[in-house]
Amino acid sequence: MSQFKALLLEESGGKVAARIASLPESDLPPGEVTVAVEYSTLNYKDGMILEGVGRLVRKYPHVPGVDFSGTVESSISPEWKPGDRVVLTGWRVGEMQWGGYAQKARVKASQLIRLPPAISTKRAMAIGTAGFTSMMAVMALEAHGLKPGMGDVLVTGAAGGVGSVAVAILAKLGYPVAASTGRPETRDYLKSLGASSFIDRAELAKPPAKPIDSERWAGAIDNVGGTTLATVLTQMKYRGSVASCGLAGGSDLSTTVIPFLLRGVKLLGIDSVMCPQEERKAIWARLALDLPLDKLDAMTQTITLEALPGWGAKILKGGVRGRVVVETGG
Repeated sequence: MSQFKALLLEESGGKVAARIASLPESDLPPGEVTVAVEYSTLNYKDGMILEGVGRLVRKYPHVPGVDFSGTVESSISPEWKPGDRVVLTGWRVGEMQWGGYAQKARVKASQLIRLPPAISTKRAMAIGTAGFTSMMAVMALEAHGLKPGMGDVLVTGAAGGVGSVAVAILAKLGYPVAASTGRPETRDYLKSLGASSFIDRAELAKPPAKPIDSERWAGAIDNVGGTTLATVLTQMKYRGSVASCGLAGGSDLSTTVIPFLLRGVKLLGIDSVMCPQEERKAIWARLALDLPLDKLDAMTQTITLEALPGWGAKILKGGVRGRVVVETGG
């Protein structure tokens, strides 16, 4: 029986610890397709899982990694054949079942997407769930009326994974991007991605002074939630939309209905985990078309599977800029 290397999480006394393990292929979960994993990535949810936060994983030992890319090794499904280049994001892989922090993964055929020719397996993981979510948010704003020329688009948590990709996509599409960050040292980085103005995180983190404020934003992608989202809602232009992607600043939302009733503001929930397959294909096609790959490369760093455990706490504390690709050694 062949062995494969994996990052294995084990729980003892309520604490989660990670180690590199050599596992038999028979340990892989049931599924129709076995993938030789080449790359994975680090998302905020991965950080939570690595640190044992939020009880996202209920059964240990566990191989985390909510995303992976690679080539099909074997398949009992007619949809896939050995050598096909594939990517997986979401579907609660790496959470409810073993994921991509390993040299092999086994999943349902319906959970895989064929990679567009323009995107390599490494760049697919530079995109990952974070970049996929960014494109999904942009497309949601477009579907609700956002067009170039309508005004500034705000991105909160702009230096993070979702924010960085969102800034790059929006700038390429011709939108003036206002980047909100609490890390002044990232402004040159964000400017290189296409940000045209900057908002200090603290300015948006204060509770709204009134139910409706001056109109500032034609659209917004919010990765913070909490008070920041409540404040942004009061500043939207007439019929503007906010795509809500994250909760780094808290899950509570204390607001009023006034922006919705007086300005027709729309709050759009972005769920990339259980996104339907046909929509996933459209999102990856748009990523191949509208994400500047040179800017993607510039925001990406690569680490090994062995180095990964130390990065969980780092991303939860807001200490990761841009995107992190994990080389599995597969």
